[in-house]
Amino acid sequence: MTTALDPTTTQTATARLECVGLTGGRGTATAFRDVDLSLAPGRVLALLGPNGAGKTTMLLTLAGLLPPRAGAILVDGTKLRTGRPATANRAGIVLVPDNRSLFTTLSVEENLKVAARRGGPKPRDMLEIFPALADRWRLAAGALSGGEQQMLAMARALIQQPRVLLIDELSLGLAPLIVESLFQAVRRIAADHGCAVVLVEQYAKLAIAAADDVVVLSRGRIVLRGPASELGDQVDRLETLYFDTAAPTEA
Repeated sequence: MTTALDPTTTQTATARLECVGLTGGRGTATAFRDVDLSLAPGRVLALLGPNGAGKTTMLLTLAGLLPPRAGAILVDGTKLRTGRPATANRAGIVLVPDNRSLFTTLSVEENLKVAARRGGPKPRDMLEIFPALADRWRLAAGALSGGEQQMLAMARALIQQPRVLLIDELSLGLAPLIVESLFQAVRRIAADHGCAVVLVEQYAKLAIAAADDVVVLSRGRIVLRGPASELGDQVDRLETLYFDTAAPTEA
């Protein structure tokens, strides 16, 4: 296991997503620096850390919504022209933001139709993963519960057939049982669809339980990384050091 302050990473020919020396920020502030990551298809990376550690800014940089200050992003070995959302999306990088970005006046079905790609899965195919949406099919997204909206946001991402799925704060504002089911869905999506998943999360226990690998950011730098199987028994220490330990609240 790689331990605190060890900057090494394993780069492999099978990596779906790689970051090499990635540095980024917003405005004049640098949010994270010198990040090296390598994530294979079908694996889930929990990207953890306190508020202000640079996690969300890193996701936005990976998604092409912010230009990096330095370094490279590669998908399946191909270096991206970074800072361009369309380029990242064409490469198969799809972001589920913390605000879910749904069309609130459109129905569940219509939201999925907007996101669907020619020749890809059909909107109804998403009900195999999120069957709870079947009874809400004609309902406007704005009328859904918080958990249902998060399911729809995940379904909208999945229908785009991502190679890399970026998820920001999956548990935000949701009840614990809903959060647990969503993390289970993330695990199935990675395994069944072969995408690499980067999961930014404050609620460490469920994130580590769903992940294969864990990276902890603090003040923009990686301070801890390792297999989730080895870090799982250190959750209490990690939460004490880095996280808000409050459980998700009822929506």
